[in-house]
Amino acid sequence: MCLLAKISRASLAPVFEVTAMQTTSITETPVVSINGVALHNAGDILTADALRQRAYAELLRQTAIQKGLLNADDAPGTDGVTSEAASVAIEALLEQELVIPEPSEEACRRHHAANQASHYTTGERVNVRHILFAVTPGVDLNALRKQAEGTLLNVRCFDSKNTEAAFFKAATTLSNCPSGAEGGQLGWLTTADCAPEFAKELFGHPEVGVLPRLVHSRFGLHVVEVMGREAGVAQPFESVHGAVTMTLKQQTFVTALRQYLSLLATDAHIEGIDLDSSDTPLVQ
Repeated sequence: MCLLAKISRASLAPVFEVTAMQTTSITETPVVSINGVALHNAGDILTADALRQRAYAELLRQTAIQKGLLNADDAPGTDGVTSEAASVAIEALLEQELVIPEPSEEACRRHHAANQASHYTTGERVNVRHILFAVTPGVDLNALRKQAEGTLLNVRCFDSKNTEAAFFKAATTLSNCPSGAEGGQLGWLTTADCAPEFAKELFGHPEVGVLPRLVHSRFGLHVVEVMGREAGVAQPFESVHGAVTMTLKQQTFVTALRQYLSLLATDAHIEGIDLDSSDTPLVQ
C-alpha cells in the first residue's frame, strides 16, 4: 500500500504531497539510496519530488525498525510502495515521536477571526469557467507557463463586451479540460466541488471577472473567470470550534513532522539526492 494512502490520511499530505506545478522535470537519475537502501531501480525515470517522497518514507521506515516498531526483516521496495506492516509502524512512530499540544481557545479564536471569510462560511458559490494548461509527464514547464501567461494576458485585453468570445475561443482551442468544448464552463461551484488549492483562489474573495493571476492546482495552470458570486453565511466560532482546533493541530503536526524528518536526514547517509535543498516540500 502507498505510504501516503496509509499513513497520511490527509495529515502527511502538506509535507509529502506536491502539486503538479511543483514537480521538476522528469529525468533519468543515478540510483538514490538511504543508508545503502536503494529507492528505485537503475534506469528508472522519476521526478526529483517523487524521489524525495520515497526518501522521506524510507527514513521513517528505517527509524521504525531502529525503534523496535517494525521487524528488521521488513523488505524495502524499489517501486515506492511500503508494506502494510511498515505503514502501521510509521504511524506508531509518529504518534510516539511527535508532540502535538492542544491549541488554546485564544489561538483558535484568532484563527477563526482571520479565516472566517475563506474557511468558515457555508453556502458560498461561484460561477466559473477556466482554461486548463495541464501538466503531464515530460511537459516543458517553462513553455507551458509562457503559453498560459500569454493566454491570460490576451483574454484580459478585451473589454467586457468581447471577453466572452475571446475566452470561449481560447478555451475551445487550448484547454486540456473536457469543459473546453463548452468554452471552459464549470458552472456554479462550492468548495466541496474543487481541489483545495483551487478553492483557495476562488472562495472568500470579492473578485469577479478574469482573475489577474494564473491559478495553480495539482492539474496544472488555470486561466479563470469568475462570472458570478453568491455570498455564503458566516459560521460562528462556537459552531466550528472543533474544526478550528483540528486545523491548528494539523498545522502544528506538519511543522513537527518537517523538523523530525530534517533531523532524520541529518543523521542518515544519503546518496543521489539533496534533502536539504530549499525547494523541497519540507520547506515550502
